[in-house]
Amino acid sequence: MQTDQLINLVENALDDMKARDVVKLDVTGKSSVTDYMLVASGTSKRHVMSVAQEVIDKVKEAGLRPVGVEGENVGDWVLVDLGDVIVHVMMPDARSFYDIERLWSFESDSEAAAE
Repeated sequence: MQTDQLINLVENALDDMKARDVVKLDVTGKSSVTDYMLVASGTSKRHVMSVAQEVIDKVKEAGLRPVGVEGENVGDWVLVDLGDVIVHVMMPDARSFYDIERLWSFESDSEAAAE
């Protein structure tokens, strides 16, 4: 499956489960681990876990297996590693605290300052 197809599949799963504030980050060249990150918020710990499980189920239905899943027993932040795409489903407080969007925009900010 192509990366853009995988992203589309994940975005549809997030949308189906009513995940909030979905953001796609292109980290190609910024990370040696992945090319894209999708960050989404859930409304409760149960919602976070359900959203992440839906992503896992849809990926498996498409014939792929996650590289790894972290945090599924806690529910504040579940990370689903799909190789070229990493999905972060977080409670709003955790998302605000870790501020992944800002963390991974560092190179863009440096490039903008250099111009």
